[in-house]
Amino acid sequence: MTSTTIDTLRFATAGSVDDGKSTLVGRLLHDSKSVLTDQLEAVERVSQSRGQDAPDLALLTDGLRAEREQGITIDVAYRYFATARRRFILADTPGHVQYTRNMVTGASTAELAIILVDARHGVVEQTHRHAAVAALLRVPHVVLAVNKMDLVGYEEKEFERIVEDFAGHAAELDLPGFTPIPVSALCGDNVVERSAHMGWYEGPALLEFLETVPVGSDVSAAPARFPVQYVIRHGEVRHYAGQLVSGALRVGDRVTVHPSGESSEIAGIDVLGRDADMAYAPQSLTLRLADQRDVSRGDMITAGPDAPALTQDVRAAVCHLADRALRVGDRVLVKHTTRTVKAIVKDLGGAAELTANGLGRITLRTAEPLALDDYADSRRTGAFILVDPADGATLTAGMADLS
Repeated sequence: MTSTTIDTLRFATAGSVDDGKSTLVGRLLHDSKSVLTDQLEAVERVSQSRGQDAPDLALLTDGLRAEREQGITIDVAYRYFATARRRFILADTPGHVQYTRNMVTGASTAELAIILVDARHGVVEQTHRHAAVAALLRVPHVVLAVNKMDLVGYEEKEFERIVEDFAGHAAELDLPGFTPIPVSALCGDNVVERSAHMGWYEGPALLEFLETVPVGSDVSAAPARFPVQYVIRHGEVRHYAGQLVSGALRVGDRVTVHPSGESSEIAGIDVLGRDADMAYAPQSLTLRLADQRDVSRGDMITAGPDAPALTQDVRAAVCHLADRALRVGDRVLVKHTTRTVKAIVKDLGGAAELTANGLGRITLRTAEPLALDDYADSRRTGAFILVDPADGATLTAGMADLS
């Protein structure tokens, strides 16, 4: 008897308030039979108490009491479901501008983003913002879901007008591409099943696209990056523990330790308590080097010719997450992989300050060198966060731009 490996797609949804995002997610879960009977019965009871004839599928996702009372999504809600073809991890993110930071959180690990647009209103300011976040985070795939097509008579010209408008903004943002799909979340058109009302549309329904879009880059084929998390001492022997975030390492490989620049050779690899000749990302492991080297938590061990950039002058695109503004001259901590260093904010792209949910560009001067990759090349080793040294609060999410 053979078994088939089912892969997983992580995706995020974003849309302006009242574009029907929660209804779309609810329809996706309901029509793909990913809702438990008791959940559906609870939604039906609440809907009936409100005088609604049909179940309000948005209630399947708007789980917080405050969300239900206000009729909006204010937090990132993670949903897990599966079909016969694929497993899914869905990050349902808020639509209000004041919750942009929540979208950054939800989309930071996503391989696909669904940006929802109301067919009656077309591309609005928040659509631009959501597209900018998707471009900033280098989300590999973007779906433009034009919702409420039933309210514009399922007209092809309305759909094409919105797609053309969005395409212009996508080009300005250097968004690599997007897939437009006309849907009606309320009626179920092109969500799980293809619509009978839009014969002019020849593409896939949303779920069909989600099930077939290519998933994952081969992180084991990328340059080897091993941030040291712990140093384990057994007598005179040191073992370096952590997660191999990209690439592959073999016993006998010549490696470089950053930021010191010292080199050595891998003498041993341990994976799950067993000796191994080789390890691949994203395995967790311990390494033993052939020479005694001064290696500490936060150091980066790499192999091969494609070394990370070692720099104290960090340029990055950022989203500010904290309520407290970030200003030129602020002293911060930079947390990059397992390394934390002191830094000062040198420039904010000409701005005096960056406020909560603000997107911008930043230049930092760090007290010690960081081994950075460009975020466009590696979302793991090109990302960092800024932390308030006074109370440890997270301030800003950054994506290194070394170009």
